[in-house]
Amino acid sequence: MSRTSFKELLDAGAHFGHLKRKWNPGMAPYIFMERNGIHIIDLEKTVIKIDEAAAAMKQIAKSGRKVLFVATKKQAKEIVAEKVGAVNMPYVTERWPGGMLTNFPTIRKAVKKMGSIDKMATDGTFDNLSKRERLQITRQRTKLEKNLGSIADMTRQPSALFVVDVCKEHIAVHEAKRLGIPVFAIVDTNSDPSDIDFVIPANDDAAKSISLVIDIMCKAIAEGLEERKSEKDKESTPVDKEDAPGGTGRRRFSALDYEEEKTAVTDAEEKVAEAAAEESTDAEVTGEEE
Repeated sequence: MSRTSFKELLDAGAHFGHLKRKWNPGMAPYIFMERNGIHIIDLEKTVIKIDEAAAAMKQIAKSGRKVLFVATKKQAKEIVAEKVGAVNMPYVTERWPGGMLTNFPTIRKAVKKMGSIDKMATDGTFDNLSKRERLQITRQRTKLEKNLGSIADMTRQPSALFVVDVCKEHIAVHEAKRLGIPVFAIVDTNSDPSDIDFVIPANDDAAKSISLVIDIMCKAIAEGLEERKSEKDKESTPVDKEDAPGGTGRRRFSALDYEEEKTAVTDAEEKVAEAAAEESTDAEVTGEEE
């Protein structure tokens, strides 16, 4: 079953492209027609492409890897911050810092700088600084938080990149392609889809269209994370490998199993002792009778 429908995309205005004179010939396979000088996107193909992208997103999340969302345009900032933040994925909604992917160690140093400033505030170092120095450091911390706060938990390069506007985020796309990182993107009729691994042909200017696509991607990520969690829970549960197919013949005991086994052994020893005592008593009685 598809994750979205033709009607949902139509209601969100995902079919509206750009003016005919601004089109990119690479988007020809995804254009349905031209009306009043504006290209109309083929939403039947959009539905298929969304399903393909969502399936790939789910697998990435299930494997425990990260997807970096990039959306610095005004219409997409709040949408991405809200929906992507809910699934604990990194995102960039302010200016793309050049070299975020190709010069990742330097970006990590800037992120660690935030941690060191926070430590200064808690260990009393701020008390030994002048008012001007404290103000400068606080401003630096605010600036770093604004630009890099959303990627503070990203300790290594992402496994994939999701871009809302290919033209606006061309630097991010270029860095990703240079490093061989797969790129997912909402691609409008004025964009070049040749560098995009998972093309989602849709309107990248309408807030409703952006929100619908991002919501579908985030739901797919949430499903992948849930499946990963359930698989980990199954692995942590004690399993009797003697009965499992291809088992090793060794039994894995939990603490409760150990206590039960210990009690059973103790009971058996007591029964043996009682039986021996009874035999000795019978023997003594028999001897007296003789």
